[in-house]
Amino acid sequence: MTETAVQAAATAARSLGLTVADPTVLYEAFSTVVHLQPSPVVARVPMNLPGDLQQEPGRQQRELDVVTWLVDQGVPVVPPSPLVPLKPAEQDGLTMTFWTYVEVDKAAEPDYIAATARVPELHARLASYPGELSWMSPLRLIGSGLATAEAVPGLFEQDDLDRARAEWKVLEPILTSRSGFEAVFPSATVQPLHGDAPSWNLITTVDGPLWADFEDVSVGPLEWDLAGFGPDLCHAYDEGARARGLPTLDSRVQQVMDLARALQVLVCTPLVPQFPGLADGIRMFAAQWREMPFAAGLS
Repeated sequence: MTETAVQAAATAARSLGLTVADPTVLYEAFSTVVHLQPSPVVARVPMNLPGDLQQEPGRQQRELDVVTWLVDQGVPVVPPSPLVPLKPAEQDGLTMTFWTYVEVDKAAEPDYIAATARVPELHARLASYPGELSWMSPLRLIGSGLATAEAVPGLFEQDDLDRARAEWKVLEPILTSRSGFEAVFPSATVQPLHGDAPSWNLITTVDGPLWADFEDVSVGPLEWDLAGFGPDLCHAYDEGARARGLPTLDSRVQQVMDLARALQVLVCTPLVPQFPGLADGIRMFAAQWREMPFAAGLS
């Protein structure tokens, strides 16, 4: 499948007037990321998304729109490539977006505490985004994923599946609409979010750190961007927020978001045969989830 993505990206790029002689894969997970050498352009081709996200209309265009707006606001982000039209391209049944190639500082060690302390600043900038965004789009795959899921011994046991389905019955009316969420958490800070663990998506380049991968940009509570991070990183976020006079995290909302993130990860279990590297992450989240109170104490 990687070769399919590489060939599609190269063909689409050439049709848009780019020179592509040596396409090189930079990263593989839910997307294949390809440097279209010698052009200073990177293609990101979603390949392994669960069905509901793979088919979500407008997902890639929303990301391009939000990141373009952030560039205009002076926020340090990896920008879309100015060498091609600002819209997704389609080739051989795949859609892709094109981004400016940035050189990663390979000598830099990840500092997730420092990165998390910067997330409040990103949230402050995103809060004024004027465009329309969907509510908590990453969670749309949980219901359908659980409905069709099967137990996988050693990874996602039948008892796990039974609990997850029962839990989702409690959480679904709270998490799948803004009105349902705000009825339970009326004082939560709800706004545009990065949507996918921004502390892990702050790239250290030779020219400084840049935010990246806004594929799951959506509206939701601040705590979703910290889901699954643990108390130390949540503390780092709160310290960064206080220093800037910004809202801090609500521990009760965070508990629910941590649970939602665990369920989001667990429903990716069917992807393990085609992407074995997911298994370790699923086991880690499953172990944490089993220690959480049922439905985060909302039942």
